[in-house]
Amino acid sequence: MKQGSRSMETGDDKGVIRRQAIVTALAAELERQAQAGASRIDVEALAEAVDKALDPVPPVSEGRRPSELNATNDG
Repeated sequence: MKQGSRSMETGDDKGVIRRQAIVTALAAELERQAQAGASRIDVEALAEAVDKALDPVPPVSEGRRPSELNATNDG
């Protein structure tokens, strides 16, 4: 039974870490907006901050699209 408890603790720990990342991201973004003199909260910016906090590694690019190629970068 202790193994189950450990799994729960690990899950709980991950939840606490996740929640703290969200709190930190929201606090930092709200502070940034306040410092910039925003008269309204930019909810999209808050969502982006939370997104980045929960998945900080950007997706790997598959390379360039054909429309992005030109004579200097084709190849």
